[in-house]
Amino acid sequence: MKKQVIVVIGPGLIGQAIARRVGVGKHVLLADLRQDNADKAAATLSDAGYEVSTAAIDVSSREAVRTLVKQATALGDVTGLIHAAGVSPSQAPVDTILKVDLYGTAVVLEEFGAVIAPGGSGVVIASQSGHRLPALSAEENQALALTPVDELLALPMLQADKVTDPLRAYQLSKRGNSLRVSAQAVAWGMRGARVNTISPGIVMTPLAKDELNGPRGAGYRAMIDGSPVGRAATPDEVAGVAALLMGPDGGFITGSDFLMDGGATAAYWFGDLRAVAPKA
Repeated sequence: MKKQVIVVIGPGLIGQAIARRVGVGKHVLLADLRQDNADKAAATLSDAGYEVSTAAIDVSSREAVRTLVKQATALGDVTGLIHAAGVSPSQAPVDTILKVDLYGTAVVLEEFGAVIAPGGSGVVIASQSGHRLPALSAEENQALALTPVDELLALPMLQADKVTDPLRAYQLSKRGNSLRVSAQAVAWGMRGARVNTISPGIVMTPLAKDELNGPRGAGYRAMIDGSPVGRAATPDEVAGVAALLMGPDGGFITGSDFLMDGGATAAYWFGDLRAVAPKA
């Protein structure tokens, strides 16, 4: 019997937490832009009894993603994909955010969708930010979901004169992730596989700490304080949802986006955080 392989792109705290839930008895392939990050995550999981290997990857490079696909399929049947890589508005300029978070995710979905094993499943980590974006037109939604991947960054709605702020780029990317996953669920379904998106709120990771200490830090703290739950999430809470979606109990769920943000988006549109929401 061939080994089952779980691929984790972006093995930070969220990626590792999910891998712990779904990687038992399987080979876990950890891929990160920085090899040392992948190696550190591998040491942690290996010490906990997981079978692990690593790779370096730039998700904005199709060639690099294809190389990772070859490495994964050489190990066994790819039965799981966890895509948790990305950059935040405080970490990168507009063009990098669009190339990594939007285009890179689309490439990963397409390339791994071509090899995912029957019965396999995938989870893409998006963001509550995708739910903060005002409604797009039907044509814009269609474009983000279905434009051929290598034409995606040429869309008029994504050009420099239309997207001037990193936060806007991030919101568009994360909305695009959920739309692209919904469309890709059809293709994955033809292989007997499923794929979904999780849109977390603020999760206590190094990326979130960058934001809390960055130029938008006050807004982040207000978001936490003004949410119904009144706190940030833990990586393990995201992993709990991912394990449901990737496991047998989630067998009827595909093409869906799961917002888990402690009610921050509800408060943004309808509650105490309305002051920072866009006015009609």
